[in-house]
Amino acid sequence: MKKILLLAVTFSLTSCAQVQQTLNQLPQIASQIPSTGTVDIASGLKEALNKGITEQVSKLTAVDGFYKNEAVKILMPEELQKVDATLRKVGLSSLADEGIKMLNRAAEDAVKEATPIFVTAVKNMSFTDAKNILLGNDSAATSYLQGSTTTALYGKFNPVIKSSFEKVGADVVWKNIITKYNTIPLVKKVNPDLTDYTTNQALSGVFKMIAVEEKEIRNNISARTTPLLQKVFAMQDGK
Repeated sequence: MKKILLLAVTFSLTSCAQVQQTLNQLPQIASQIPSTGTVDIASGLKEALNKGITEQVSKLTAVDGFYKNEAVKILMPEELQKVDATLRKVGLSSLADEGIKMLNRAAEDAVKEATPIFVTAVKNMSFTDAKNILLGNDSAATSYLQGSTTTALYGKFNPVIKSSFEKVGADVVWKNIITKYNTIPLVKKVNPDLTDYTTNQALSGVFKMIAVEEKEIRNNISARTTPLLQKVFAMQDGK
């Protein structure tokens, strides 16, 4: 009986020691398990969106940010393509070029108004939004921003573009362009709303550049430049 009791005590002590050893290791084991919690996913997506805004949208606010970027450069609206071609045929290429430059300058001015609106949209992202974005297609985050900010951005961009046209004399240049064109015999007269057109083109350019950064982060591991981005988008890789 004494031997049996001794064995039982020994086994109990050994078991306790093993349990304690396992408990001591729990923090280390837990740290090796990737978290898929609300904070990680939402924070990772917010960081990705902020990266897109910082690294891509900010480029558009520089001089020639639109004008010398072929991906987003604003050209004459469809109804004025014939104006552009006709002016060049009659030796007014420089006037046509100046008109296009003015559209892009106005867009560059307007995009400076975008960041606060994007910041608000990113802050308001819910866990459900984040989860759907993470497991969505290559432009899911861009689509989220587009749906959340387009109305507010248009409201900000439009008056800035109108003011910019006036500031840089674009209203005068375009009045000159359209007046010259309308005096050419046999052409159909035009009078487009260039402020609305340029506003919509500026919005399109902004989202196009955010989409570029989003696609890069989703598909290029080296573009995930922080531990949080690496951790969160690894979940996407395994979806």
